[in-house]
Amino acid sequence: MKASLYLAAAAASLAVAAPAAAQDADRTGDIQVRVLATAVLPDGEINNVDFDDFGLPANSQTEASDNITPTASIEYFISNNFSLETIAGVSQHDVDGVGGLAGLEVVSDAQLIPATLTAKYHVDLAPGVKPYIGAGPAYFIWFNDDAGAGITPLGVTDADLSNEFGVALQAGVDFAFADSGFGISLDAKRYFIDTTATFSANGTDVFATDHTLDPWVLSAGVNFTF
Repeated sequence: MKASLYLAAAAASLAVAAPAAAQDADRTGDIQVRVLATAVLPDGEINNVDFDDFGLPANSQTEASDNITPTASIEYFISNNFSLETIAGVSQHDVDGVGGLAGLEVVSDAQLIPATLTAKYHVDLAPGVKPYIGAGPAYFIWFNDDAGAGITPLGVTDADLSNEFGVALQAGVDFAFADSGFGISLDAKRYFIDTTATFSANGTDVFATDHTLDPWVLSAGVNFTF
């Protein structure tokens, strides 16, 4: 996978840089809070039809909308170079039809909580410049996932996206302004996670589809270290 290769290359670069890295003050025990603007860029493609009592058109396919949303993270430094980070935020997405479903909104205004915990390795590349890589588990929680306006006239009354576990890979850099505790952060995550969308008509399931999400989640913002 390209994302895995990119992050592996980043890891190799950090490992090479580490012996010569300039060392800032030890951050063991520090807490860093980040406030970010985040672009959530999912796929949303159907990769399997589990069952279809509805009669989906031939070549039916879907795509999920992108979204920009505020997020926050909190990070604890176990040692100078290792930390644990979790994020908080909600992202809203539609699922729209393409191919045989072109022009139809399939899922409307679904809300996503991407619960994530990553373990991160940091390098003091230069004074105030701290690139990092990370990885960890994620759990996507969906709510307010309603049938879209494009399929409700066809008799579908409800849609449900399954909550699922997955994995997140992460890379980024923190820039610190002297000893002020204030800085700027750039962060990129790639999630590997799917969901199953189940559609019903008056309480009876009529079709279900498995979807690849695998979003890129790109963030920029400010950080505060205590």
